[in-house]
Amino acid sequence: MAKNREFGNRRLHSLLGVIPIGLFLIFHLSVNFMATKGAETFNGAVHLIEYTPVLILVEWVVIYLPLIFHAVYGIYIAFTAKNNLGKFSYFRNWMFMLQRLTGILTLIFLVWHIWQTRIQRAFGETVDFDMMAEVFSNPFMIGFYIVGIVSAIFHFANGLWSFAVSWGLTVSPKSQRVMTYVTLIIFVLLSYIGISAVFAFV
Repeated sequence: MAKNREFGNRRLHSLLGVIPIGLFLIFHLSVNFMATKGAETFNGAVHLIEYTPVLILVEWVVIYLPLIFHAVYGIYIAFTAKNNLGKFSYFRNWMFMLQRLTGILTLIFLVWHIWQTRIQRAFGETVDFDMMAEVFSNPFMIGFYIVGIVSAIFHFANGLWSFAVSWGLTVSPKSQRVMTYVTLIIFVLLSYIGISAVFAFV
């Protein structure tokens, strides 16, 4: 019974990492990328989201509750996983270790990012181009955001590979190898989008 429950929790953890969290990550990066087209375009995209009906309900159901479960159970996985880098230094073992490491880094980044934007908005601050430009006037914050964004993207892209395996989508070694290249392309493209958005505010 305990094994069945753990199996179900891991499958749910994997699924939530892709749907809806992964999809929201892509959406959020796309909105931020609007900053490369100027302040007016970015502000228009942000304000359009703010006027979404029942926004708070959507945020909790689609983002916060799935994210809380994924993060809490992810911490459990990270601290109970057995890394074998010293014994088996091959590619997938490194990906296994980096998945856990980027999960922790992403969680730290997300807590700060939510505080700096969503919570501040609840206190009456305006989340717009000027707010983010002020954040990135500090060189440390530029580095912090780049590390956080790249960690989140790696965690998502590499998590897609694990998702495909655990859900039986890639069974053969060849299909898993192809999926490795697919997720690498996704990582590079999303990283370009995320980092470009950061420097658009600078």
